[in-house]
Amino acid sequence: MSTDQVAVERTTATHMPPESGAPSPSSDEESNGGVLYLLERIGSVIVPIGVTLYAVLYLGVEAMYQVFGISPQQAGIDQSVLLGRLMGTLILMLLILIPTLGLLVGLFWVADRITRGALGRLIEAVRRRPWVAALLAALWCGATYWGLFTLFGDLDLFVMVVVAVGLGVLTFLVPFRLLRRKPVGRAATKVLLGALTGVGLGFLLILAMVQGALQVQETGQANDLLTYVGFQDQWAIIKNAEDDKPLYDGRWMMLLGESDGTYVFYDCDKYETFRRPMETTNLASIQLDPEREKGFTCGSLAERQ
Repeated sequence: MSTDQVAVERTTATHMPPESGAPSPSSDEESNGGVLYLLERIGSVIVPIGVTLYAVLYLGVEAMYQVFGISPQQAGIDQSVLLGRLMGTLILMLLILIPTLGLLVGLFWVADRITRGALGRLIEAVRRRPWVAALLAALWCGATYWGLFTLFGDLDLFVMVVVAVGLGVLTFLVPFRLLRRKPVGRAATKVLLGALTGVGLGFLLILAMVQGALQVQETGQANDLLTYVGFQDQWAIIKNAEDDKPLYDGRWMMLLGESDGTYVFYDCDKYETFRRPMETTNLASIQLDPEREKGFTCGSLAERQ
């Protein structure tokens, strides 16, 4: 076979039309990479959020127990115990986030179909304009410091918005614009956005946990958030181990935890936190999440003194 015949056969094979029965990729898969591409993009954001959120939650547990004047270690909560308690919280958040993301994707798909693809084209146009995409990312990163401002500062809403917008524009706008020049930089931007989002949500959770701990001090009852993050609303009557007689007039004490052979209690009636050795203490009539009458508040004995 001559060289010309081989070249003609190759040209013919290259330009042969595809068979009618052969599958061809859809336009949606060509434009956005398909479902696997979407899942990969979601995972690149969710994983940094989850890691940073777990790290910040430990700070929230420390701030929560500082309300009672103790550390988590004094209540018997180390890293392993905290991981076990927070694992249920993270799983619950995952079970909530998955259908939420699915709902948002479904709503976006419906809105895109109603607008005949105008919404998708608008988002794609924003993504292709580096300065606009970098500005939106910078504003989002500035907003993630909202929880930090709320926890450590006493700022009104207008000042917080100005600070968040100024922080985002001044510190993140130009770096995000430079990072969008290459695919590696865009991936780094996604990781940074996810990490800052997790930190911002974590500080908001810390604020809610501290407020919940203050509520326990005032009302003697924990809310659902403290229960989800592993705080045990456990009450007991303390008895002397030698004669099994009730101590402290048989009043209910909140058991914050135990460590190094010592119980840590919170006296709701006196607003006091104290410790007792386990060998001289018996716990009786233990209750979890006791029901309180309407309008109950702690400090009945402290107000009399």
